[in-house]
Amino acid sequence: MQDLKGIAVSDDSGRGRPDASNPGVTGPAFATFTDAYLAVLAQVADSPRHEIATRGNTAQEILNVCFTVDDPLARSPYLAARKANIVFNHAEALWYLSGRDDLAMIGHYAPRLRSFSTDGQRLTGTAYGPRLFGPGSDTASQFDQIIALLRADPDTKRAAMVVMQPGELADPANPDVACTLALHLILRGGALHMTALMRANDTVTGLLCDVFSFTFIQEYAARLLGAKVGTYTHHAGSMHINLPDLAKARAIVREATDTAPPRFPAAAMPAGHLDDLAEVLAWEQALRVNQRAATPSDPDLAGLHPYWKQIVMLFEAHRQITHHPGDTVDGATLAALHPGHRWLLRHRWPRTVPAAPRGGPR
Repeated sequence: MQDLKGIAVSDDSGRGRPDASNPGVTGPAFATFTDAYLAVLAQVADSPRHEIATRGNTAQEILNVCFTVDDPLARSPYLAARKANIVFNHAEALWYLSGRDDLAMIGHYAPRLRSFSTDGQRLTGTAYGPRLFGPGSDTASQFDQIIALLRADPDTKRAAMVVMQPGELADPANPDVACTLALHLILRGGALHMTALMRANDTVTGLLCDVFSFTFIQEYAARLLGAKVGTYTHHAGSMHINLPDLAKARAIVREATDTAPPRFPAAAMPAGHLDDLAEVLAWEQALRVNQRAATPSDPDLAGLHPYWKQIVMLFEAHRQITHHPGDTVDGATLAALHPGHRWLLRHRWPRTVPAAPRGGPR
């Protein structure tokens, strides 16, 4: 497994190759996030620098991890042992983009997050949406300000959005302090690059979810600017694995070592259909509360671009999983999904998502 120190030498798998388009990179560059994720997991699991115990958690860590991903659209690792929740990944990205902080939405897809809320209604540190996409002191969000800045001055170095706030540390017992310090967008050569600066990352869980959401935001910004999607670079001061998750981390790495993970082509966000996001959010809410069902032939979905319709169908699959426990997801829903999404659903919920689509809608 590729070591993270220095710029790695290219190999046949595409892992750890130098990024010729970004010669200033100081950490290893990887073709896809899958390659980076496996390298980080392996190093933290088997070559930790420290063992720490804080706030009731014991973990092993390495400091100041940095890597670059050449293709941020290839943001989903297809690793059976990881059991990634592709529905939550999309829900979290949309939760951020819509500027929300409520538990009603995000807690539905990740109930564990409810333990981080002090009032049972909202999240503070974990909710990056209001800080990035909510109105600022001059009514424009940080995101809107940096998009305007990049349009006015494409060579700017100032297009950064701050996430963690000093006030979060005022209460030592605060259970929900932001892990992300800032997101920085740089437009060079017609490509929009992003750098995420993290104070800390849980390697098994948080790293995958953060990279998915941040690269989704990067792609969204690139489409608004009419730019190509450039590289994504991730810095974390503390990259750690909680000791109870060590066995899972090693199982993920072992799986990928024994059998190369499958690769599915990533769909690109359509530049001309960003306004569809509002309709997707309306569908998400209706499906989450089981107010209605979505079928691929639903006339109310006819106006949605296939990219966004795909996300609605993911939420429909999740509706069936949560509101029809014990039943299998219907064949029409599964047939409408991207093969990679079907693969991820099947490995997350093997009892309710059959290997091959079968049956009709319900």
